[in-house]
Amino acid sequence: MKAMCLADSRDSPKLVEAEVLQPQPGPGEVLVRVSAAGTIRTELSWYPTTHDKSGGLRLNAIPAHEFAGVVAALGEGVTDFTVGQHVYGMNDWYAEGALADYCLTTANAIAPAPITLSPTKAATVPISALTAWQGLFEHGQLHPGDRVLVHGAAGSVGLFAAQIAHLHGAYVVGTAAGHDTYFAKQLGIAQVIDYHTIRFEDVLQEPFDIVFDTVGGDLLLRSLPLLKPGGFAITVSSTHENSPDERIRKAFFIVQPNQRQLMEIAALIDTFKLRTWIKATLPFAQANDAYTASIPGHGKTVVMVDPAA
Repeated sequence: MKAMCLADSRDSPKLVEAEVLQPQPGPGEVLVRVSAAGTIRTELSWYPTTHDKSGGLRLNAIPAHEFAGVVAALGEGVTDFTVGQHVYGMNDWYAEGALADYCLTTANAIAPAPITLSPTKAATVPISALTAWQGLFEHGQLHPGDRVLVHGAAGSVGLFAAQIAHLHGAYVVGTAAGHDTYFAKQLGIAQVIDYHTIRFEDVLQEPFDIVFDTVGGDLLLRSLPLLKPGGFAITVSSTHENSPDERIRKAFFIVQPNQRQLMEIAALIDTFKLRTWIKATLPFAQANDAYTASIPGHGKTVVMVDPAA
């Protein structure tokens, strides 16, 4: 099968098209014929892209771990899906990703794709929406009436966090950069602050139940005084994973696959309560641009693996 593989993970990461062996599903696994793959611009430099689980050097990794596609084959013991079914989801960070004709995943990591979305648009959802969902509900214990501050509300995770918090009855304040503030106002955010020109802590007085940081830098540290006693600080910025500040370090989490949550997210999308956006759509041959080019817009950049899908 065709795949985009990481040719050099040391100096200047670059993807090259290659012919690789098509994987076959083992027990509990699902083989997906990939229609479209969502991308995260920084992924080529991530530890799981350049190293295996034992810490050894990983060569020729295939990136992109969220996708929409069609079930091609089922491993032993998988009964939740049928061959030919349209699905969306993610796979393990250390596994070969979805910039290939086929990828392997597990039944718990995928769900029936939203029926109202094309495969291209569905590929923008799994990782970002799951990250927002898990951050708010599992790590933030979101309740109706909570006050929620979302940093980077116009970003690929922030746009879902803002919408989901608003849908569940929260009062949402968001920060965004410059021209992104107009977009953020479409997401159910009560107050949007341009963090390039205004220090949010200078204009926010009432405390928050949840602070959800999707940006990194010092935003979360500066937000801690705004938390209510017993409130929840959450971040998905990997720069905080080894922070010397225990409060910041404990706030960091990594998204996990979850079929039930993917199904709930799809239901919100199919009832037009939750929206997603495509920043750009690239042909397979231009997959490198998803990681190297500065592409304006909102949402995710998607690579079309199967143009006929």
